[in-house]
Amino acid sequence: MNRFEGKVALVTGSGSGIGRATALAFARENARVVVADIDVPGGEETVRSIRENGGEAVFIQTDVSHEDEVASLIETAIDTYGRLDCAHNNAGINGDLDGITTCTMENWDRVVNINMKGVWLCLKYEIKRMKRQGGGAIVNTSSTSGLVGAPGAPAYTASKHGVAGLTRAAALEFAKKGIRVNAVCPGTSRTPFMQRLIDAGLEDYITGLIPAGRLGEPEETASTVLWLCSDEASFITGAMITIDGGLTAQ
Repeated sequence: MNRFEGKVALVTGSGSGIGRATALAFARENARVVVADIDVPGGEETVRSIRENGGEAVFIQTDVSHEDEVASLIETAIDTYGRLDCAHNNAGINGDLDGITTCTMENWDRVVNINMKGVWLCLKYEIKRMKRQGGGAIVNTSSTSGLVGAPGAPAYTASKHGVAGLTRAAALEFAKKGIRVNAVCPGTSRTPFMQRLIDAGLEDYITGLIPAGRLGEPEETASTVLWLCSDEASFITGAMITIDGGLTAQ
């Protein structure tokens, strides 16, 4: 398929996991890809994989919690490729696993600044550019923890609920400008964070909680992101698409 021939796609947090899978998927469908991540080796590896398979990509190191870096990211993307058609605002962290009364201010600020403020900043500068072009498609990464509570992770849960709110607010504000904004809500997927839990011997316990009986794969979320960015989803905006093997249907 060549749904993104001639288009430019930006993916934050694309040095690993779901972000890398999305960047690779965009490239396979002939998009020129802007790979953004704070992790230089990871981002460069994603670009290398894209280029080795005949795709076109550039890496821009970015901390999405800093406005100047996000502004520079979008400016550099435009300077490099001349336009911005699609964006997957995926950069995020889990933070420390603790409770309401034990969560530290440092952990709270770090998680909320990256997961929620970072998405807002990306939306701010992506939409400014897309308005000038006459349209675009954006997908934010929320989580099943953006739909239901997750005990022991107050900062993460609050930040991902915040992403859901930002998604809906942006979708309503820019629907008549030709800019669609949606979110994906992955459940437990086979990402670097989850790999640490698997290595600790918790895979059977985790998969036992999922009706589908297995972890999600990053590529399954990536394919949903591409669909939401494609013309096939032209009448979808403000949606929260759950990819969790039935976890939140229980």
